[in-house]
Amino acid sequence: MPHPRLAFHTWPAAVYAIGDVHGCLEQLVALEALIAADGEEIDGEKWLVTIGDHIDRGPDSHGVIEHVMGSAPAGFRRFSLLGNHEVMLLDFLSNPVAHSYYLEEGGLTTLRSYDIALDYPPFRSASEPAAQLAAAFPRDHAGFIAELPVYLSLPGWLFVHAGIRPGIPLGMQTDDDLVWIRAPFLTSQLTGGLRVVHGHTPGRDIVTTPHRIDIDTHCFHTGRLSAVRVKPDGTTKFFSVTGPAAD
Repeated sequence: MPHPRLAFHTWPAAVYAIGDVHGCLEQLVALEALIAADGEEIDGEKWLVTIGDHIDRGPDSHGVIEHVMGSAPAGFRRFSLLGNHEVMLLDFLSNPVAHSYYLEEGGLTTLRSYDIALDYPPFRSASEPAAQLAAAFPRDHAGFIAELPVYLSLPGWLFVHAGIRPGIPLGMQTDDDLVWIRAPFLTSQLTGGLRVVHGHTPGRDIVTTPHRIDIDTHCFHTGRLSAVRVKPDGTTKFFSVTGPAAD
């Protein structure tokens, strides 16, 4: 079932987008505090957008989901977007045997953060892990993740986890492209007039071009979590915090 897509025609006072968190709750809390302080200087409602991949690989996926399900800082409205790691988790929860590869993609650390230990490898039966997960994984967390929107758009800008398929109208983009794509998006200028803020492709530094801004600074590996502030006139400001790396 396709995930929701959020399209707004009127800008808030500013949008702050945070890159892939991957279970790094300490950095997320620190970065939000930095953003909240910056937002005190801006009149009007501000939006706080986490760009997907809240979970896996870092130490506290449970804490990150609990945090983004909670209240935004004063003066802010919170949005959380779908990433490919959330997709893998949802697939795993629905059929753990068919999607057991997820455990090697960071899923084991996520399950540990929920105090869930599966008999893997191998699973002794198809029904056993499904029943265990249904009993142990919090329903409110599973429901929240299942309803995450796949993008947020505003005039001239798109906030999405991975990117878009070049030359395809936004309304015809598939969820798979929006949360998984790298090539040919990363080298294309065909973004339909949109500047795309995304994560998914990690690096040590924020990447900016006239067509896209990549804010995934590989937090679980580097310890650095980054964000961009975008105002309605298109001006940007960047933020980063550094904490312990997970590997």
